[in-house]
Amino acid sequence: VQLQASGGGLAQAGGSLRLSCAASGRAFGDYAMAWFRQAPGEEREFVTAINWSGAMTKYADSVKGRFTISRDNAKNTVYLQMNGLKPEDTAVYYCAAGRTVLPATSLWNYWGQGTQVTVSS
Repeated sequence: VQLQASGGGLAQAGGSLRLSCAASGRAFGDYAMAWFRQAPGEEREFVTAINWSGAMTKYADSVKGRFTISRDNAKNTVYLQMNGLKPEDTAVYYCAAGRTVLPATSLWNYWGQGTQVTVSS
């Protein structure tokens, strides 16, 4: 599976951004999808995940109620709608594909290249 993330950019605190991750290769619908992020000097951290059908989602506590993950299997794309952005959301955001919705980075098999999100105060 090849993953291509897009949609990052600069936003003001309280604003919104929508990230997309387009997949190609093996059957997209077979995989759970996730978003992780990594701030400078920090470890990569789990943000959210969605199972193959979209029926199950998980969120990090830090983004619950502000971020929403969704997927369109017909378009081989997963989305991350980010509302109420905070400066601490600033990071490179990575999409990932795997067989689980668990947050450990080691459990995710395929990774996109990352897209920068910067939130100004």
